Formats: sequence, structure tokens, C-alpha cells
Amino acid sequence: MAKDLLAIHPLPLDRIRRVFTLYLSMWLGGPDDYQQQFGHPRLRARHLPFTVTPALKRQWMYCMRKAMMQTVHDIQLAEQLLRALDQLAEHMINKDDP
Repeated sequence: MAKDLLAIHPLPLDRIRRVFTLYLSMWLGGPDDYQQQFGHPRLRARHLPFTVTPALKRQWMYCMRKAMMQTVHDIQLAEQLLRALDQLAEHMINKDDP
């Protein structure tokens, strides 16, 4: 379901998981460890070197939805977070599907 998305991330995924955890913590109002280590997120600029299509966004959201449903027990909160993540992911799209 997320084969194309996984293919563009270097293995093992430990580093991307760590960086994403730092980013999400900051995004949710926690400490700004991400910004201290990597600077301002500038997510769109950071993703411009990569082709981000609507199909990749759907794969990413599939992964986010799966993770959210496994870790957030308040369904309303999970849905609210997923809506916000969907808007964020939509902003990352820089190319149409082939």
C-alpha cells in the first residue's frame, strides 16, 4: 500500500522516524528540539528535491492513519490530527500523478 513511499526513503528508517518524531512533537506544541537541530522546518522547501504526487500523499496518509489508529485512542482527536496532517501533506504536493 505504501511501496512507492517507502522506496524514496533510505533504509533503515530509524533516522526518518527520529526526525519525524522530533518534528511532530514540535508541531503539536512540544519542545522545539527539531528546530534546534535542523533549523526552521520549511517543509515545502525541504520536499522540493523530491517528486511528491497525490498518489504519494495518499500513501503517506495511509501510513499516518494506520499509526494514528494504533496510538491515539481518542477517535475524535485522531480524526482532527489526521485532517491537519492531510492539509500539511496536500501542501507538499509538487507534481501531478503520471
